Amino acid sequence: MSNQDVVVSGPTDESGACCPGLLTAPLDEGRAVELAKVFKALGDPVRLRLLSMIASRAGGEVCVCDLTPAFDLSQPTISHHLKLLRQAGLIDCERRGTWVYYWLVPEMTDRLAGILSRPTGEPLPGPAASAGAAS
Repeated sequence: MSNQDVVVSGPTDESGACCPGLLTAPLDEGRAVELAKVFKALGDPVRLRLLSMIASRAGGEVCVCDLTPAFDLSQPTISHHLKLLRQAGLIDCERRGTWVYYWLVPEMTDRLAGILSRPTGEPLPGPAASAGAAS
């Protein structure tokens, strides 16, 4: 992992789950900066499509040669988008001969899911919970 890679982490509970989540406690500044980098990587439609193509691929990995034709973009542009997803810790890769193969880093998507979720059935605190219940 390079020094540019983002590691979304925090205290863990006895089960090893990352906590607290975004919906259960305020983020400190450092964690907010780390998370913003990950969400920024996901905030581009091309990168979101690339992540989806990689994550949904049968066998768990995909060659860059299979990703590039799906876009009306140059190979260097696709490589740049893939680099940003790697730096965010969402995907990883390995060079095999001429080609590079990519796969999802499920631990990162699991962390994001944990950060964005709340305990099942618990309403959000404050007025937003009652406003959401009324709609």
